[in-house]
Amino acid sequence: MKIRALCQFQGGGFEQAYNAQASVDMDKMLIVGMHVSQQPNDQQEVEPALAQLNELPDALGKVKRAALDAGYFSEDNAKKLQENGIEAYIAAGRQSHNLTLEERLAPEATPPENPDVVAAMKHRLSTEAGKAFYAKRKSTVEPVFGIIKEVMGFRHFMLRGINAVRGEWTLVCIAFNLKRLSTLITA
Repeated sequence: MKIRALCQFQGGGFEQAYNAQASVDMDKMLIVGMHVSQQPNDQQEVEPALAQLNELPDALGKVKRAALDAGYFSEDNAKKLQENGIEAYIAAGRQSHNLTLEERLAPEATPPENPDVVAAMKHRLSTEAGKAFYAKRKSTVEPVFGIIKEVMGFRHFMLRGINAVRGEWTLVCIAFNLKRLSTLITA
């Protein structure tokens, strides 16, 4: 998710932008990790997210699988997840939504022999179980950002400077979690 803090001077020559990230528990839709960087894309955001997840208390359990969209795809990120004992499901590109009848009825491909990290991940994503797990991201992780933007009305940072923005993003994520916990408790 990119939430931008805009600072435009007369003439429109300067934009200060931040990359706000959140790691979401797919079962409870709670934010379990968040950070802000000034990286232009998401490929550099896996390592800081892993560092935060590794700091969580053992009582919460360990992350076993992670679904990330195509913006995070790189062989290095797949390796980092594997090194942390996490099964990676990172889209390697856009996937067609209009499969032919033959593609829909085709049996699952056999796993490749001695695959590298990316080949093994691509095979996992091609299985029915892999598709189902990755599809869960659309109904659990993506709505978190939609709620923050649409329901909570948070579309840009009000503060300036990376440290102030990190604090602001932390407050937004805490507010989301409190709202979500209220829903979970009353359900």
